[in-house]
Amino acid sequence: MTDQAADGPRLTTREAAERLGVKPETVYAYVSRGQLTSRRSPGGRGSTFDAQEVDALARRTRRDSQPSGDLVFRTGITLIDKDRYYFRGVDATELALRYHYEEIADWLWTGTLRAGVRFTAPDDALAAARRAVDALPAQTGSTDRLRVAAIAAAIADPLRFDLDRDAVLGSARTLIPTLVDALPTVGRRHRGTGRIAWRLWSRLTAESPHEESVRALDMALSLLIDHDLAASTLAVRVAASARAHPYAAVSAGLGALEGPLHGAASGLAHRMLSEVLERGSAAAVVADHLRAGRRVPGLGHRLYPGPDPRAEALFGVLAGIPAARPALEAARQVETTTARHVQLHANVDLALAVLSVACGMPAEAGETVFAVARTAGWIAHALEEYEERPLRMRPRGQYNGPRPPRPLP
Repeated sequence: MTDQAADGPRLTTREAAERLGVKPETVYAYVSRGQLTSRRSPGGRGSTFDAQEVDALARRTRRDSQPSGDLVFRTGITLIDKDRYYFRGVDATELALRYHYEEIADWLWTGTLRAGVRFTAPDDALAAARRAVDALPAQTGSTDRLRVAAIAAAIADPLRFDLDRDAVLGSARTLIPTLVDALPTVGRRHRGTGRIAWRLWSRLTAESPHEESVRALDMALSLLIDHDLAASTLAVRVAASARAHPYAAVSAGLGALEGPLHGAASGLAHRMLSEVLERGSAAAVVADHLRAGRRVPGLGHRLYPGPDPRAEALFGVLAGIPAARPALEAARQVETTTARHVQLHANVDLALAVLSVACGMPAEAGETVFAVARTAGWIAHALEEYEERPLRMRPRGQYNGPRPPRPLP
């Protein structure tokens, strides 16, 4: 309870922590760093803190953590630094070269690498998801199918509201394969090794899989697991902050992903590459985009002044696949042609487009790969957010409508 001392009101450790929006342990960390002063409470039980000093620190912390008016979250998942990006301090492209998607996802959630780990869809959840997806109109997009599958899987899971860490991990390991296996197959199903990439392949293309091509798909999934606080990831964290269960949090991410400026961007690059291959000229296609005042798809990224490391890593794998070389050459031509006008580097959307064009996939295949891959990252962020104070993301609106009182309409 707050004490009223001669020099002003004083707060208990718990009250100070609530005002600062941190855990009690962090309050003592502030004391050790000289940012707060404490005083033993009467009777020597616990410490008290000057309320004005705590409020001043809270104002400084909010100001320091929000440069340029941007909302900033502390996260230990992804670091983007110049021309590289890292998962929990490890180079993400090196991880993608060495390990499979499920192994990296599970390690990102738990901190323990389990070689050969597999994700399996429960029969009841998968049956419910397939029934729901099969009932959709034929023209339904893949992201809509994934969102419906996530909702059906949630309804089939009576333990979905259990936000204990182990329960969330169990849901995550079954949700991803359920999403993939609920999608309609384009060609013959291929068992492969049972990995997500092999199972996803038959949902994207009727072409027979080759080890190198499926490895490229697996690498694309691994590279796209997370990329800091993109729009869809922020949506997931907002949902998790309200203590939405993991299926609902993933659904929030899928909703934000569907915009043309996010997950659907690779489809635009796919159509452009197809046109380049059809016309035999990157120059003509780039000129058409510029003449119409449109950005050239698949080029440039606000977070990388140089090449997108995800694109470079995926290009490296695709270069070893003979069937991908025409699309890869077309992508390089687009990049070099545009460089005469403005220096922009290929981003991961262009690399996804090379993969989808080369493997006979539809234009929306890149969006599907993106959504499945990013589900693992969304779960990682939800797990982080469940450890934070609930409902901490509550911005205040700046009202700019007519001032009251106004007459009834």
